[in-house]
Amino acid sequence: MNSPLRVLIVDDEAPARNRLRDVLADCAAALPVEVVGEAANGIAALELLQSIATDVVLLDIRMPGMDGLELAQHLARLATPPAVVFTTAYDSYAIQAFELSAVDYLLKPVRAERLAAALRKAQAFGPAQAASLQQAAPQPRQFLSACERGRILLVPVTEVIYLRAEQKYVAARTAYRTYLLDESLVNLERELAQQFVRVHRNSLVARDAIEGFVMRDGADDGEEAAGWVVLLRGLDETLPVSRRQYAVIRQFKR
Repeated sequence: MNSPLRVLIVDDEAPARNRLRDVLADCAAALPVEVVGEAANGIAALELLQSIATDVVLLDIRMPGMDGLELAQHLARLATPPAVVFTTAYDSYAIQAFELSAVDYLLKPVRAERLAAALRKAQAFGPAQAASLQQAAPQPRQFLSACERGRILLVPVTEVIYLRAEQKYVAARTAYRTYLLDESLVNLERELAQQFVRVHRNSLVARDAIEGFVMRDGADDGEEAAGWVVLLRGLDETLPVSRRQYAVIRQFKR
């Protein structure tokens, strides 16, 4: 006998979670399943998923804190990503869901036969689908994710002062510390264009974190060339502005 599929239910409404439990029980005769936990939003779900082995996530889309579409992007960073089955009352998210390589997209009220079919698809979930979860970005994220010591740390985008490319990583600097992201600066610029502006080929700065610009004469040791630098809210350090990005200075001086 096969081991039961381990299922996590993620929905902000308790009655919806209870109904999914009942429907999963109806599926048990055709397909063994085990509910390993519940969560009311994406942040709580991600915390659970780092401590509970899970094969399938039944995932609502509209939730406070972090919605289901954003959670699906973060899931690929787990060492063993689960399959995703979206369960929602809205059909308008179907295209985005399948761009995220969801196993299936079920409209509420979820029926036992449809859920059983989706769970069978989940059994075939593999590395290729997991990789595409991370690549898709239907809308700008509220959080960036950094892997540290086998865990995923969520970094609110609103707390990031700048993003700087460092070898194969991107450093996300907040007022308190730096996180290393395994992402492309180019992709982050494309996704977060409303919040960040490029000041250098290796640096993006949060628009709200820019306090001003000053001309630097250059360091005595010759390591820092003369030129404009950006002053950052909450930090003593500055970042150089490349000549190609001097137009940014004019934008903020208006």
